[in-house]
Order: sequence, then C-alpha cells, then structure tokens
Amino acid sequence: MSYRIAVASSDGKVVNQHFGHSRQFIIFEISDDGEWDFKEIRNTVPPCSSGQHSESALEQVIRDLSDCSVVVVSQIGYGAEQALGNAGIRAYVIPDLIYTALNKVIASLIHSKDTVSK
Repeated sequence: MSYRIAVASSDGKVVNQHFGHSRQFIIFEISDDGEWDFKEIRNTVPPCSSGQHSESALEQVIRDLSDCSVVVVSQIGYGAEQALGNAGIRAYVIPDLIYTALNKVIASLIHSKDTVSK
C-alpha cells in the first residue's frame, strides 16, 4: 500500500511552514518498500492569515489534501490537527530537512504497520 504525504515547505528543502499559514504543500508518494517520489506542488489558501481563522479555508485545504494520509508541518494548531484527524489525515510536526522528515514518517508508518499486523 502506498501513501501520499503533504509537506508544508516554502523552499522545497525544509519543513518550515505552519499548517495554517502554508500557501503550498509538496506532495510525495511513498511506495511499499519505503522509497519516496516527488509528485507535485499544490497551492492552497492559508486558513490563517492576518490573525484571522477561516473555517471554510481550513475545510478547503483538507479537501485539497484528501488523497494524502499524512501532512508534515513545522507547527499546527490543535483545532487544525483535530480536523485533519477527523478526515483521516495524520499530522506530524517535524521542522527539519524534508529528506529527514520523510524518513522519520516512513519509519513511523512502517513501525505502525508492523505493530498492526502482529
């Protein structure tokens, strides 16, 4: 089973965006053997801007990422994390190089899959 992971990054190198402020997510596909491939960049309207929170914008970002099982961000608020979880999307806070963050998520996914199958 492959996974899609959305990474909040402004530069394509580092996980450096807060979920609610991110204008784009870099989408990677993870294969069964743990290899990952860049798929696309998805532009979004941030649900939080100028100190305001838009519930409809949050819902739209979640719809935009609905084919992803994981988002990786530098920060995320409790409400956004809950809303993602309700949509079946798990949030990881890993402010690091994208390469490092993806490997951490993959290790976690592989470990949880092994735990479930035992």
